[in-house]
Amino acid sequence: MIEYIYKEFEKSYHVTIDSRKVKAGSIFFALKGENNDGNAYAANALQDGAALAVIDNPHYMTKGCVLVENSLNALQQLANYHRHKINPPIFAITGSNGKTTTKELLYAVLSRKFKTYATVGNLNNHIGVPLTLLSITPDIDFAIIEMGANHPGDISELCRIAEPDFGLITNIGKAHLGGFGGFEGVKNTKGELYNFLALRDRAIFYNPQNPILVELLNKYKATNVIPYSKYFENFIVEERSENPFLSVSISEGGKLTTILTNLVGQYNVENVMAAYAVGRHFGVGPDTIKDAIESYIPSNNRSQLLKTKNNTVIMDAYNANPTSMENALKNLAKLHASKKVAILGEMLELGEYSPDEHKKIVELASALNFDKILLVGKGFSSFNGMFYYFDNSSECAEYLKQNPIKDSMVLVKGSRGVKLEQVINAL
Repeated sequence: MIEYIYKEFEKSYHVTIDSRKVKAGSIFFALKGENNDGNAYAANALQDGAALAVIDNPHYMTKGCVLVENSLNALQQLANYHRHKINPPIFAITGSNGKTTTKELLYAVLSRKFKTYATVGNLNNHIGVPLTLLSITPDIDFAIIEMGANHPGDISELCRIAEPDFGLITNIGKAHLGGFGGFEGVKNTKGELYNFLALRDRAIFYNPQNPILVELLNKYKATNVIPYSKYFENFIVEERSENPFLSVSISEGGKLTTILTNLVGQYNVENVMAAYAVGRHFGVGPDTIKDAIESYIPSNNRSQLLKTKNNTVIMDAYNANPTSMENALKNLAKLHASKKVAILGEMLELGEYSPDEHKKIVELASALNFDKILLVGKGFSSFNGMFYYFDNSSECAEYLKQNPIKDSMVLVKGSRGVKLEQVINAL
């Protein structure tokens, strides 16, 4: 059945799970969501030009439909089949923080030498990874696949689908603690990438200064390992308190390459190290890497520096967990500014750990003596009355309109679900 579907797929190289995005010749996969059953839209997809509609409910069977036991499994099987048909080198990235930034930096560097494809947006789960693989056309030389996880076994599943040739874990921190049952669960799940690669003697890039990563490499008896430092003698972080942008100097073969990034925060150091090391491994020159990284401008509320009418804003509200929140607060404390303000959104998906982790963040922010701290979301509700507290971002934005902040360095950091971008227009 997969071979039959693939023959149709080869005619367009386009799949979709959204009937509104069908193109002529598309393969439509009918997936079941929380609110909708894609099977109900199969006829619409065919009417709009889909070559096939893959369904798993015989009630919706009509001409042009292919009935399978499970549409999601079929999507994943097709992605793996395609991966072997075109067989580009595949580089997998996972980690608690910095996955997307590292992916974008690797793409910026490797695309200078190879025709490269990388995960678009956050298509990094059990649905997103298959869709990413199926977006890789035969002319692609190199593919970068981001892998996210919410529960144990997630990374193993994604590795079985993508079968990466290379990989790295950016770092391991306190993310999605509720789904993993604690930090050890996070560590073991991220380590599933190392396990997959080690069992097949495929290359693992890693930061040798990160003891958790070294521990996992030893646990899985990985031997095909490439430390970032293999490609440079020294990596110097430039301390410039008056300039929020990360600046690094890399010494390789006696030559010093200084990279002035557009990334805010020293927590991006490991991401730059990874991009440099991977680029050098695949034959990209130091000057080319420098230009690629310096040309990368973050977007989508990740480590962005925004100049508003009244303030300088560090917009880092695409996601948040205790580790990334702590790093962002400490980075703000280091920066030179006459006034500093932290607007913090709650950290989601922490489960039973939520009260304690939110308490630790408030204690840290308070100890750093910022001029103002605003807390948004129910995770911080126990601090209502002690700090400026708001149930949601729209309430916070309304407060800021009535009580404007001016001439300040403002950190905006929180989980995506809090929608802290709503406060930007009020700053």
